[in-house]
Amino acid sequence: MTAVKYSKTGTKLPTAVKLQPDVFGILPENHELLKAAYLSYLAENRPNLATTKSRGMVRGGGRKPWRQKGTGKARFGSSRNPIWRGGGVVFGPTGTENYKRKISKQQKNQALKQALSLADKENRIMLVDELDRKTGKVKSMQTYLNNISAQGSILIIVDSKHEAIARSTNNLPTVKVVTARYMTAFDVLNADCLVIEQTALDTLHTWLGGAKS
Repeated sequence: MTAVKYSKTGTKLPTAVKLQPDVFGILPENHELLKAAYLSYLAENRPNLATTKSRGMVRGGGRKPWRQKGTGKARFGSSRNPIWRGGGVVFGPTGTENYKRKISKQQKNQALKQALSLADKENRIMLVDELDRKTGKVKSMQTYLNNISAQGSILIIVDSKHEAIARSTNNLPTVKVVTARYMTAFDVLNADCLVIEQTALDTLHTWLGGAKS
């Protein structure tokens, strides 16, 4: 189980890098865990913006529409009751709902292993020796990604955040930079190409249970 590695200049190195099977060789028998981790991420980041007014919050309706008896109509105490137009909403969203889906840390890590294994099986993983941490220019980063044939939605995985890397990728709409310890299955599944630094690969092997490469 190996992956192609590129140098700092973007040239393909002759020797491939070994990937630990206990991190990149955990193919899922079914995708239920991946789905749970994916939906958990979406739920964590779901903005709780929907709100409605109950009948007590709607302005007006203080006067009884008509007298209680003698009209032949159904009795009503307010024109803001829920079954009238302009009335309040029953059991509507209040803006305090909790949409989070609970998933354990072990499940998250296992889902991440499965996502990485799928990425390796689909040949979406590229290893790089080290990214440019000196210039911080967008053009140089774009040129480097073109040299290694990284296309589509690109996920760059580094060991730790660096100002130059962030500055060189901020204006690239299809590129996202994450650190190895904060990567999620959602990030991996949505990426067309994973560009992993060597130090980040070592962190993944150590963190997710493998030996250091």
